[in-house]
Amino acid sequence: MTDQAVDTGGARLSAQGGTHDHFLGRVRELKELRADIERAGLDTLSGRKAPRARVLLIAGRPGSGRTALAEELVRQVAHRYPDGVLRARLSEPDGTPVPLGRAARDLLTALELPAPAGAAEDELTEALRTALADRRAVLLLDDAAGAEQVDALLPEAPDCLVVAVSSGPLTGIADVRPCTLGGLDTKSAVELLTRYAGGVRITVDPRSAESLAEACQGHPAALVLAGGWLAARPQAALSDLAKRLNTDDGTDAAPPARLFRHVHADLPAPAARILRLLCLAPAGLVDPHTASALAGCSVDAARAALDDFVALGLLRTVDCPLPQYDVPGWLHPLLRARAEAQERPAELQLARARMLERTVRLLQACRAITETDSPQAREKLNAMPREVRFPNPRAAADWLRVRRPALLASARLAVADGELDNLARRLMSQLVRAMVAHEGTQAAAADLYDVHGLVLDVAERQGLAREQAAALLNLGDVDARSGRTREALARYRSALDAGRRAHDPYATGRAMESVGAAYQELGDHDRAADWFGRALAERLARGEDEQAARLYGRIATAHAQAGRHGEALRNWRAAVAGYRRSGDLAAHVRALSELARVQEHAGRPEEALRTCHEAVECARRADDLRLHAALQLRLADTLEHLGDPTAARLHRVAAERMLAEEAPEDETGAEQDANACEIRSASSQD
Repeated sequence: MTDQAVDTGGARLSAQGGTHDHFLGRVRELKELRADIERAGLDTLSGRKAPRARVLLIAGRPGSGRTALAEELVRQVAHRYPDGVLRARLSEPDGTPVPLGRAARDLLTALELPAPAGAAEDELTEALRTALADRRAVLLLDDAAGAEQVDALLPEAPDCLVVAVSSGPLTGIADVRPCTLGGLDTKSAVELLTRYAGGVRITVDPRSAESLAEACQGHPAALVLAGGWLAARPQAALSDLAKRLNTDDGTDAAPPARLFRHVHADLPAPAARILRLLCLAPAGLVDPHTASALAGCSVDAARAALDDFVALGLLRTVDCPLPQYDVPGWLHPLLRARAEAQERPAELQLARARMLERTVRLLQACRAITETDSPQAREKLNAMPREVRFPNPRAAADWLRVRRPALLASARLAVADGELDNLARRLMSQLVRAMVAHEGTQAAAADLYDVHGLVLDVAERQGLAREQAAALLNLGDVDARSGRTREALARYRSALDAGRRAHDPYATGRAMESVGAAYQELGDHDRAADWFGRALAERLARGEDEQAARLYGRIATAHAQAGRHGEALRNWRAAVAGYRRSGDLAAHVRALSELARVQEHAGRPEEALRTCHEAVECARRADDLRLHAALQLRLADTLEHLGDPTAARLHRVAAERMLAEEAPEDETGAEQDANACEIRSASSQD
């Protein structure tokens, strides 16, 4: 990537920054952990079958190599668990526990199982346990903040294995023996130094290498930093760095903190500032644009600095098609402390604002690249700065997918900040539009539900009734699609109140109609018709004839479902007249079809036949083959009821011929029949 936001043609980056991914040491710990898998549990000893998965705990300070050990263990035993390995990180980089619902949803997604948008936390965790009940899988739960998190995700399946990584014991989970990590043995520590610093200096001065490993207390993160520092200074002797650490003033007890102080002090001032500001990176994930915006430097300078930080052992590259880097958990508090000590609060807030503003512009470009059919959209896209543009829609979609965790974290952090609400609102608006443009409303429903909830938080905090109404309507729609009709009804009623406070006729009318739809779903057809009528009055008052015609149809449907055919007929006639006036021929035909259906149910088959013929003529003028075929099927049903099977058969044959003409050449007869049934069902549903 040089001057554009995304370049998907480059090489994939390794998860550990090159070839430094071979596991070192921990032979004793691995042996104990593998033995612990086979160890008879308390349930087995008492003659009962274990009701839940075996839990292994790897405990250690951040940077001690606890996650690397967990990954190596999983690699060694994965062949025994044919249903695969599932991973979830249970803490944010700043130590905040990840909500259980989010972790469970991510695990269900990894299993390629549905997780309804807006589902409650206990519903998601129960769905996860149910999904794992008959599987042999490994769960790697990294950076667990407490036993409650692990317990809620624990499969009730003795054939599963859970490997939890934490800073300390998980008190409350039975039959768990922690494997507590100390430093690496001297041989492994020196080998780790060798990987970063090179073998020549280690071979020439093995005693200084051992002394340096001892000064680092065998701590992997400290050893990596030491190796990176030495690699950047080919003339420096190992003994010099060991001496500096041994004569340290001791203000920082942990070896990584002492090494970090030396590394940070030796960086050029611009690079040191970029590094400090990475503590603001959402979800601890950084790309060149994030670093560039935080520091106020060019994208090229930011990327060069990030690559230097990888070489120094400060960052890890993420294995994905785009340049992205991970801030290790042990480094985050050190960066935050250094930033708070050396940057004014106003500068930190400005850096956050720059980062959010850059994210907004990237999201705008991400969406705009999908709208290039419009000359106005192309003109708007070309007016954007070149560095935030995407070369094509595929590149934009890849960026959105790769950056999704960081983008959602950006929205959460912006809302939690409380002082950047205007930027937060713009960010969430563009995030919703980009997701819908690239993924569609249904595919992105779970993420959209969370974003709409954040929008509601900001709207309530700022007293923005119109935005509050919009967020409540969006949340209600997702609840309704997920089958939580009563929850949706409550959302819609709240949206109606907010719309009235905002004097927003659109939100008010939309909320009234949605309340009616919720009552209709609940089977309360009287209330449904009443609320549809209120929404109709709003549309008529504003002269919106086409929308009014649609609402006449909804009122008619509610009356028909309640068995009030007279009211249903009156409203369908009003709908037909409304569509005729608006010139929407296809909607006019569908309304005539529904009018004919109600006439038939009301015992007026001759009227239904006349209406069907009128609808067929309109469908012919509309030049809509599928709609015409549906009307032919409707006409055939009516003729059957009137006792004319011969004429009915002719209309069915005509409908089948129309469907065959429209169907692709390779479509099977069974598929054509299915299409015909689908059309007939769609044209006759209540």
